[in-house]
Amino acid sequence: PGREIRKSSLILSQTHLCIQQHQHHPHNPPLLPHHHHPPPASHLMPQVLPPPPPLLLPSSPPLLSPQESTVSNPIVQSTTTPKKTSSPEIKIKIIKTYQNGRELFESSLCGDLLQEFQAGEPSRRRHEQKKEKRKKRSSRHGVEKHFPSVITSTGSCQEYEIGDLVWAKVGTYPWWPCMVSSDPQSNVHIRLNKRGVKEYHVQFFGSVPERAWIHEKRTVVFKGESQFDELQAETLRKATNPTEKQKLLKPQSQKERAQWEVGVGHAEAALQMTREERNENYTFIYIDKEPSSAAPAADAVSPPRVTSKNRPERKQRRSKGTVCETFGDSLVSCEGDCNGLFHPECIGSNSGTEGELLCQECKTGSHTCFSCKVAEGDMKRCSVNGCGRYYHETCARKFTGTTTDTRGLRCPQHSCATCSISEQFPSHLGRMMRCIRCPVAYHTGDGCVAAGSVLITPHIIICSNHSSSRKNGHFSSPVNVGWCFICARGGRLLCCEACPASFHPECLNMEMPEGTWLCGECRAGKKPHYKQIVWVKLGNYRWWPSEICNPRLVPSNIQSLKHDIGDFPVFFFGSHDYYWINQGRVFPYVESDRNFAEGQVGINKTFKKALEEAAKRFQELKAQRETKEALEQERNSRRPPPYKLIKVQNIPVGKVQVHVADLSEIPRCNCRPTDERPCSQDSQCLNRMLQYECHPQVCPAGDRCHNQCFSKRLYPDTEVIKTTGRGWGLMTKQDLKKGDFVMEYVGELIDSEECKQRIRHANENHVTNFYMLTLTKDRVIDAGPKGNLSRFMNHSCSPNCETQKWTVNGDVRIGLFTLCDIAADTELTFNYNLDCLGNGRTSCHCGSENCSGFLGVKPKSAVVMEREEKVRNAKLKPKKRKLKTESKQSHEYYCYCCGEGGELVMCDKNDCPKAYHLLCLNLTKPPYGRWECPWHQCSVCQRAAASFCHFCPASFCRVHERGQLVVSALDNRPCCSNHDPQRPLGPQASPSQVTVKKEVLEPGEEGDCNEEEEDDDEGGEEGE
Repeated sequence: PGREIRKSSLILSQTHLCIQQHQHHPHNPPLLPHHHHPPPASHLMPQVLPPPPPLLLPSSPPLLSPQESTVSNPIVQSTTTPKKTSSPEIKIKIIKTYQNGRELFESSLCGDLLQEFQAGEPSRRRHEQKKEKRKKRSSRHGVEKHFPSVITSTGSCQEYEIGDLVWAKVGTYPWWPCMVSSDPQSNVHIRLNKRGVKEYHVQFFGSVPERAWIHEKRTVVFKGESQFDELQAETLRKATNPTEKQKLLKPQSQKERAQWEVGVGHAEAALQMTREERNENYTFIYIDKEPSSAAPAADAVSPPRVTSKNRPERKQRRSKGTVCETFGDSLVSCEGDCNGLFHPECIGSNSGTEGELLCQECKTGSHTCFSCKVAEGDMKRCSVNGCGRYYHETCARKFTGTTTDTRGLRCPQHSCATCSISEQFPSHLGRMMRCIRCPVAYHTGDGCVAAGSVLITPHIIICSNHSSSRKNGHFSSPVNVGWCFICARGGRLLCCEACPASFHPECLNMEMPEGTWLCGECRAGKKPHYKQIVWVKLGNYRWWPSEICNPRLVPSNIQSLKHDIGDFPVFFFGSHDYYWINQGRVFPYVESDRNFAEGQVGINKTFKKALEEAAKRFQELKAQRETKEALEQERNSRRPPPYKLIKVQNIPVGKVQVHVADLSEIPRCNCRPTDERPCSQDSQCLNRMLQYECHPQVCPAGDRCHNQCFSKRLYPDTEVIKTTGRGWGLMTKQDLKKGDFVMEYVGELIDSEECKQRIRHANENHVTNFYMLTLTKDRVIDAGPKGNLSRFMNHSCSPNCETQKWTVNGDVRIGLFTLCDIAADTELTFNYNLDCLGNGRTSCHCGSENCSGFLGVKPKSAVVMEREEKVRNAKLKPKKRKLKTESKQSHEYYCYCCGEGGELVMCDKNDCPKAYHLLCLNLTKPPYGRWECPWHQCSVCQRAAASFCHFCPASFCRVHERGQLVVSALDNRPCCSNHDPQRPLGPQASPSQVTVKKEVLEPGEEGDCNEEEEDDDEGGEEGE
């Protein structure tokens, strides 16, 4: 009976109830079932407790949790004396009861029923725990998994109204600001779920419009952003599951953090408004208010589940139509050579002779160039499987990623345009994002994709070259800087038509071109990319440091601004604003620009702050880039580059053949099988001396022959190691003696034409490692794609191994032999004797004493090394300091015009001894600075003289020298017309050419001397 009573329920009205009221109301529902029993004996009657005082019910009682709601409804005990039955009398005290999930009274059991209830409490508790565990397992994919913890201290039991701001906690997402709003389907904002718990309909603030029904205990009144840290800490404290704690401690992603900041900003702005203003400004406008099925609680922000509807699409579904440039499920592939994807309605009813689906170009056989869109001329198809693009060879060569190999042309859509220019990473490896309109491709990621490109599908874009913004029918011109990018000076500048770059034609060693002109970087296809610091010119503002941002990571209001293909958002440092800009208004920021504001007075504080932020952000991005490069190098350095191992012999490629001799043509040695070591290095084997390998069927020694190292591949134990500064190397693991065979150098056997083509292909792809070794005049061994461990042996100017050409079974092979005794754990090296093509030379890093410095250059001999050692030692000796004596130029002591002495002005020209009087030069004071005499200037035009008279200051330039000078009889020196060629030193000669000997005069000789001097003076005047 007690079990039946616990399962029953009783609904009571919401009035003041007590036990005494039930005694006076016979119309109340009966306490027990309708059958009655006689009352028990008096000694079996339990003590009846007095009724409790009247209980006042609250007007709006709080809701209970689901665990509390599972308690059975209490039953009111009647005070009337029941009939005697076989079952004992049960008495209950009314404490609480429930109506429609609302708390009304509490109840407690009395008597035997209480004892029975207490006895079954442990088993009931275990049953409840098992039940809760089953619920958790069954609801693993349900809504409950999004509620890892409930903060009872912050739970709200008050009713919210439409327009109230609250924090909401959904799953592992952080507390998110939202606003209570009305459900578009039911037009209510509050409801009771299946468990009778309140849920509120909220709309989340952020860049993406989302809404959901949220449990009332997962909402907190929004008072500001300062609450967030407390809520997160309380959530973490209440979490009991380690996995749940780990999820809560996981940092937010950059995308989620950006959306959260946008939502908090909107909530902060809405907090200042009234409820009516918030409803008017922030309530969602629903276009379709009646979807096929209403979303359950928290579906809007729950992580997506992989179903048949949202399973990742196949490549064809993510592809795009070639004609209409739209993607979908109905794309079909052309069965012709182009391999294009089309909608059936785009290509119409084009079919071949056998019912094949063909596009218009494949049907007519006339394909257009994917670069210039012209169908005329000789076309070449891309050799990559599945590509099908056609190009003019001249058009394809304009792009840096175009290469050629043995199969043909490889179009630029199979190499990253950014990596092809920078040459930092392999441009042809990795996943690509290809432009649908031109032959441009980039690696996926912000580091390679050109800023301003439009993403259509995960692997198809429209690159930034296809901007449609025009001004007056022409593309908008860039804003060029007013200084040269090389010398940083102004003047007459040559401006680029695609970017702000400007140059002096003289700095580029070119003339001013006519028409449009592009700088070197723009011609190569270099573009700005995301996460790059640049200088931006906007309106009348100065050039401002900014960062190019990915459009997906900027606020929603910035995303909604009008922009075109090729435009990208930039974040201005200092002011923290955003704006859409194009390539014509940005140029890269360099590390030295951080010192831009040094020494400037009166600079704007905002601009100074922007420079500081830009310098800091530039260093952060630089550190990220260096870390990425270090990780890439570390990943590449863990193992050698891939190649295919060859164990037998060279593999011929193309028309190259391996020669095989007949047994009768193989030479036979004179060794005997009875020798101690026949055909060994210590024996007198003729084949070994002539570098022929013995054949096992021809050699007299048979199986005991020691001259079959090539055929038997008797290689020592070696190991590939990582060297310092020289890449990978090969090290021996055992001791080797002089002349021992190390291993054969094997690879692909190619001809000279294939060798040139491979070298050209390597240069186009910036490959610097070559493994080619000349075998004969028309055959080359290339161990790059295929080979053995000998390909890892490094070059050395002092090698311990050498290459030898041996004849094995009628064909020439190359083997590596030791030059000296080599101990174990020593690197094996040999001299490459590299034949360099072109003017470039490869540096040698062998570190030997006689290193020549470059591969292919003959190592230094002992004589050269001894001479260099003497020079090196001579430099170390202290040199005596020699005082430089100033060389004084000797000048004549008499005037070159009049021949007299006195105060003279001397010529400053080198090696000119002439001196003059000021009066003879018609000067009043000595000339200032460096002065050259009239003898070095043309007597007619005062230009630089080329012909001189050796008897007076007369001189002439090349224009006026004709007919002015004649050859004199004195040493065939030229003289002017003022002198007699036969007697230039005669009476007409210049006195400056007459040697005057001064002696001490005796008495009586004074007159003769004076007469001679007078004659000299007359002759000097005539000559002058």
